[in-house]
Amino acid sequence: MAGGSGAAGLSDGSAGAGDEAARPRRSAARTAIRYVFLLIALGFGVWAVARQWDDVVAGFAGLTWPALAGSLVAVVAALLGAMLIWRTLLSDLGSPLPLRAAAKVFFVGQLGKYIPGAIWPVLAQMEMGRDLGVPRSRSAAAFFLMMPIQLATGLLVTLVTLGWDRYGWLLLFLPLLLVLLEPKVVNGVIGYALRRLKREPLERPLTRRGMLAALGWALAGWTAYGVHFFFIAPQGGLLFAIGAFALSWSLGILTFVVPAGAGVREVAMVGVLAPHLAAGPAIAVALTSRVVIIVGDLICAGLAGIAARRD
Repeated sequence: MAGGSGAAGLSDGSAGAGDEAARPRRSAARTAIRYVFLLIALGFGVWAVARQWDDVVAGFAGLTWPALAGSLVAVVAALLGAMLIWRTLLSDLGSPLPLRAAAKVFFVGQLGKYIPGAIWPVLAQMEMGRDLGVPRSRSAAAFFLMMPIQLATGLLVTLVTLGWDRYGWLLLFLPLLLVLLEPKVVNGVIGYALRRLKREPLERPLTRRGMLAALGWALAGWTAYGVHFFFIAPQGGLLFAIGAFALSWSLGILTFVVPAGAGVREVAMVGVLAPHLAAGPAIAVALTSRVVIIVGDLICAGLAGIAARRD
C-alpha cells in the first residue's frame, strides 16, 4: 500500500511538472492563434469593402460628410448596445465584467463575423473571456442567447414601425421567439446542451430580470441602427428607417454561414426601400450602410483594445 501510494505520488508529481512545463507553450500558442484570428478577420473586413468599391463610391457620391458622420456615430451607439446585451447576460449568468474588459472581449471577438462560418466570434470571446475568469460555457451561453433576443425585438420593431398590414406575417414567428426568451425554457435548453457536450452545468441560471434588461438594450440598439439608416436614407422618415433596418438585419441574422449576413441584408434592404427609392439608389444605400457598419466594427474593436491595454 505504501509503495503504491508513493508511486502514485511520484506519478502525480511528474504529471504536475509536465503541466507546468507545457503551460508557457500553451499560452504562447493561444497568443499566436489570437493574432492570426485578428489578422484574418481584418483581412476579410478589408476585402468586404474592396470588392464593392465601385458601388460604394457611387453611394457616397450622394451623401454629405455630416450625414456620414452622424450615421457612423449612430452605428457606434448601436454596437455599444449590442455589447451591453452580451455583458448583461454574462453578468446575470454569474460573470460580471468591467465595462472596458467586456468591450474588448466583445468587440474584438465580433470581428470574427467577417470570416465565413458562425463559430469564430464565439470561439474568440470564449478564449479571451477565459483569461478574465469567465467559464467558456458562460461566454457561449451569452453569445447564443443574443440571437433570439435580437430576432424577437427586431421583428417586434418591424411590426410597430412598418405596419401590421404589410408585415403581419411576422407574427407567425413571434410565439416561438417569445417562448425561447422565457428564462425557464432558456435554462432548460442550455442545461440539455451542456449535458450532451459533457460539460459542467451553469452555476447560476438566467433570471427574468436579466432577460428584461437585455431586451431593453436590444430595443435601444435598434433605435440607434434606425438613426444610422435615416442619415443615409431619409426618404421614408425615421420610423420607416428603424423598421427597414430591423427587418433586413433580422433576415441577415438567420444566415449563419454567410459572413455577417453579407448579401442577404442588402437584398432585403433594397426590397424594403422599393416604395421610396429606385433599385440603383437603394443598392447604393445598402452598400453604404454595410461599409459604415464595418468601419464602426473596426473603430469599436480598436478603441476597446486600446482602453483595455491601458488598464
